[in-house]
Parts: sequence; C-alpha cells; structure tokens
Amino acid sequence: MKKINKEQLVMGIIIGLVCIVLICVMFVQFKTVEETDITAIENMKEDELRTTLSEWKTKYEETYEKYEETIATIDEYNKKIESSEEASELLDKELENSNLIVGNTDIYGEGIIVTLTDNNNQVIVAEDLLELINELRYAGAEAISINDVRIINTTDIVEVGNTLIMVGGQRLSSPYVVKAIGNQAYLSSILSLKNSGFIDKYNNSGKTVTLVASKKVEILKYNGETEIKYIKK
Repeated sequence: MKKINKEQLVMGIIIGLVCIVLICVMFVQFKTVEETDITAIENMKEDELRTTLSEWKTKYEETYEKYEETIATIDEYNKKIESSEEASELLDKELENSNLIVGNTDIYGEGIIVTLTDNNNQVIVAEDLLELINELRYAGAEAISINDVRIINTTDIVEVGNTLIMVGGQRLSSPYVVKAIGNQAYLSSILSLKNSGFIDKYNNSGKTVTLVASKKVEILKYNGETEIKYIKK
C-alpha cells in the first residue's frame, strides 16, 4: 500500500474544504432563489427589496471571501510542500554523498588495481600495504579496498604472523589486490615514476607488484562497525 505523507494528507483536507465552500456558495444562491418566489418579490416594497438584495449580496461576498481565503491557504501550502520537497532532495543528496565518503555504499568508477604477491624471496608485510595506501591517497584516490575490504580512516592494517595481515579486523593473505578509484592516468603515473615510484621501488627490491588501469573498478561497501568514542559535537 502506498504510504501517504503528512503534506498529502493536509492537501487532501484543504481540497475537501474548498469543495465544501463551493457547495455552500451554490447552496446559498439556490436556496435564496427557491425561498423567494416571483410573487413575493412583486409584493415587496422598494425598501424591503433593497434590504433583501443587500443581504443576499453580503452573504455572497462573505462566502466568496472564505473561498478566496481557502485558495490562498492552498497556495501557501503548495509553496511549503515544494520547499519541503527541495529540502528533502538536498538532504537525500547530502546523505548519498556522505555514504559514499564513509564507505556505506558499493561503488564503481575508473581507477587502478595493484596486486602485491609473496614470492620465494620476499613476503609482503603490513608496512608495504600502508605505504601503498598512503601513496594512493596522496594521488587523490577517492576509495580504496584490499581484497574487497573497504579502507576507511579508522581501518587498521597489522601483521598477524609471517604470512597473514589483518585489515579492518579480517585476516588476509597473498596475493593482496588493492583497488583504488580515481583518475586512472594520474594514479598510474604517480605509482609508476621511474626508480622512485612505488612499482619500480618494490619490484627492484625483489617483491612482486603489478599495476593495471581500468575504466571500471568496483569497490564494495564497508561491512565493519564504526564506533566513535571521543569525538564530541
């Protein structure tokens, strides 16, 4: 069943009042004509006729005035409803943007995918992932994930053994697939700077790192809990 909001209910009531007012206008006109036949009018003296006509006119003007007031009220409510809808749309947009920023929504966009893999000589450690995350943020990445675990400001990345890394409370192992949404050309260029860039530096150290640019990188929403202990408003 379709839900009726407060504004729709109020509008329905007001429109009903307008209908009642219009019926009253027609009723007043009909009843005055019905109750006053031609013979009665002919028998009236001029002064009485003028008085009666004046009374009819007054009743009609009062009724019409109420009708105009009701129409004005409807116009006022229409303006309020339109303003409320605009405010609601703005709030919805702000909420949508906030959800995107804090990671509460699955998203996609252009970006890059960096894969770090353990090999016989070198093992990927938490520090490697932290450095990559910082490089990506510096390059303007708008969203990042590691093995589909969304990275937010409070996500911790720590080692839990020789071959496992804890990311946001989840244990991950090699290969580590790091996705980043942002300007794919700029992200790629920052990480691929010759000798000093992340890719060259880590490959030269014996670790296995690859980079792929993509027009559509998908990043899942953050599934953990966010607990705020110390921030006050």
